[in-house]
Amino acid sequence: MLHAEVAILGAGAAGLSLAHRLSHPARQGRRVSTVLLDPPPGPLRPPRRTWCYWEAGDGRYDDAVTAEWRRLRVHDPAGRSSEDDIAPLRYKMLRSDDFERHVGHALAHSDDVRRLEAAVETVRGDAGGAEILARTDDGRPVTVHARWVFDSRPLARLPAARTTLLQHFRGWFVRTDRPAFDPGTALLMDFRVPQPPQGLAFGYLLPTDRHRALVEYTEFSRAVLPRHAYEEALRRYTGDVLRLGRFEVTATETGVIPMTDARFPRRTAPSVFRIGAAGGATRPSTGYTFSAVQRQTRAVAEALRAGRDPLPPPAHSARSRAMDAVMLRALDSGRVDGAAFFARLFAQVPMRRLLRFLDGETRLHEDLSVGIRTPVLPMLRSAAELPWLPRRPRHGP
Repeated sequence: MLHAEVAILGAGAAGLSLAHRLSHPARQGRRVSTVLLDPPPGPLRPPRRTWCYWEAGDGRYDDAVTAEWRRLRVHDPAGRSSEDDIAPLRYKMLRSDDFERHVGHALAHSDDVRRLEAAVETVRGDAGGAEILARTDDGRPVTVHARWVFDSRPLARLPAARTTLLQHFRGWFVRTDRPAFDPGTALLMDFRVPQPPQGLAFGYLLPTDRHRALVEYTEFSRAVLPRHAYEEALRRYTGDVLRLGRFEVTATETGVIPMTDARFPRRTAPSVFRIGAAGGATRPSTGYTFSAVQRQTRAVAEALRAGRDPLPPPAHSARSRAMDAVMLRALDSGRVDGAAFFARLFAQVPMRRLLRFLDGETRLHEDLSVGIRTPVLPMLRSAAELPWLPRRPRHGP
């Protein structure tokens, strides 16, 4: 049996971020022995993905960042554009492979974190912590006992909610024959695509140089599409809207992110916690997760080094979650036009303030200034109905 003060289950963004923060002695606080359990290659491993986030100036993972932008643009359905300089913020693109290599290098040189490739089968709490039963790729059983367990593995099912939409997308990494992109500006939401009967759809463009970019088609709706529908939408977007001309698709990515007002328990046993998306780190109104993961894991690491109870803090404030619940209900009910809603926000609110709002860093008067630029009556009606709606489990993908 292996013994450690901390066991981290899963090596996605949250698991690796916490392991990285515990991998080397801090200037203040004690050392924390840690075991990171990462499933063997196969279906339990998270797929390759791209994370985006924003922060002021230099950041912890800049050495792994693919590209960053200080200018953001949004196109409304009529083609009108809103563009803004978000300095001192920078919008950053981080690919999971680069993040894993960056963190993996630190873990390989750590005396405090041991990485173990094994699939977790059960987690049992006991008087002194928790016992984890896992199995290696060759079938060998492994037992780990830890004082604290942080579980970042995806949930088998979402908690019951009043509203759940899915943010689902497919992206192409493209290389064009001609110089087709402005590498200084990221296109955050492009509503010049056909809108679905319910929800909204938009294009997303992250250029890394004049010939290369990540181009995505994204929908917010109740159900995912068949793969051919995403491919057709991307063909139309790159051809009819972006007019890229000839290009090569060098890689692809697909994802589904729940946008829900469900309550995510952060403590499932006295010594067992959930972190990352499983612990509610995904912002319900946008699907952004990475920044909240960093806030959460930083607080956990500080608590562990100080010898305090390491309950992860809420990833988003109660006020932010309440506003997101209203927005999700307004979108799902069809009371607001999703494309017009977001296009209007970006046109009327400075993008730097809007990004701070989405990170929960604005004051109440700033939140109100954002709120009055939304369709007030439909939002008020949605807010009034929420307390009376039951929370129901979601079935299906």
